[in-house]
Amino acid sequence: MAAEGVFLLPFLAFAVGAPLVLYALVRDERKRDAENVTDRASAERAARRDRDDRP
Repeated sequence: MAAEGVFLLPFLAFAVGAPLVLYALVRDERKRDAENVTDRASAERAARRDRDDRP
């Protein structure tokens, strides 16, 4: 019975913790993306500028 607890406790901690960590990472990325919002025209200019820089 004790051996089952040794395996069950880390598994449950991972099962609960992993989604919370992923949620925090996605939320942080979404915040950073929200700061870089541009309109369509400036996004197209930036894309063309990136393409023109290639050799």
